[in-house]
Amino acid sequence: MATISLAMIVKNEEGHLEECLNSVKEIVDEMIIVDTGSGDQTKSIAEKYTDRVFDFEWMDDFSTARNEAFSKATKDFILWLDADDRLLEADQKKLKQLKRQLDESVDAVSMIYNTGTDAEGKVTFSFRRNRLVKRSRGFRWTGRVHECLEVGGNIIESDINVMHAGKKSRSNPDRNLKIYEKMLDDGIPFTPRDFYYYANECYDHKHYETAVDYYEKFLQTEKGWSEDCIAACAKLSDIYLTQGDSKQSVNYCLKSFSYDTPRAEHCCRLGAIYLSNNELNKAIFWYELAAGLDIEAAKKKGGFLNHSYYTWLPHVQLCVCYDRLKKNIHSQNCITIKQKSMIHPIHM
Repeated sequence: MATISLAMIVKNEEGHLEECLNSVKEIVDEMIIVDTGSGDQTKSIAEKYTDRVFDFEWMDDFSTARNEAFSKATKDFILWLDADDRLLEADQKKLKQLKRQLDESVDAVSMIYNTGTDAEGKVTFSFRRNRLVKRSRGFRWTGRVHECLEVGGNIIESDINVMHAGKKSRSNPDRNLKIYEKMLDDGIPFTPRDFYYYANECYDHKHYETAVDYYEKFLQTEKGWSEDCIAACAKLSDIYLTQGDSKQSVNYCLKSFSYDTPRAEHCCRLGAIYLSNNELNKAIFWYELAAGLDIEAAKKKGGFLNHSYYTWLPHVQLCVCYDRLKKNIHSQNCITIKQKSMIHPIHM
């Protein structure tokens, strides 16, 4: 049976860490926790579970910290989690089973990352991430911010879910933006991924002009992951829509289809644009297309997936469209009858 090292980086995670570690303590064979400067009880909590807790000086580089954690692993495979991640009981069982079945041919295992749930606990937002990797392959993290674990070889897609406990507010919400801006000031070349994620930071800070510039630079490299290209088109569409330019908004929705088959998110976005313009037949076309798309097929793509666009939302919007269409037809019929009555008065 394969052995697994858990490798984590943490900072001020006393509210999450214990639940995370409890969810995998019966599965992993060692825990490596690299602390990047906690000022709370994070290290004390970690030390209840493992004696392999290390201090690491934070240097505005997530990949460096994660690679440090990976470098201390000694087992066959490395599993990485964030402190606010956890495995529910059903997925713990799946991971135990996977551990028994893993062999030398496997280089990496991707898992589903559920980052959003509704009030009933149903998943609303998810995507795939490579979570378990063979240590002997020496896979490395790249990127100072929004780091990426670069893997290759025999990658299997599991149905194991990792749950995100909930987005916590950053103590320094400008941290990532400032890291990117310092890279620019220092003349450090951006990778296509850097272009994309810097644009995302600008978008989140409502620096829309800069965001548009860097989304375009990202797309022009033609080297980005197709899912990121599709997501960039969505953000560009939204920016132009907020600026009242529905034509450009539509253009970027359509551009997303050049990277892969249509996604429900873009179809619903197009539906919303046409609905707002009272172009009901066009809106119906796009909402019906969204309603017919297979969410399971979309999950296999690995990109960001908003479940509502594949389930209830297009159906609700179709109800709105058909209701308005019925009223428009009724109103048009009334106008026609009135016009005819002026020519040929109706005698009661």
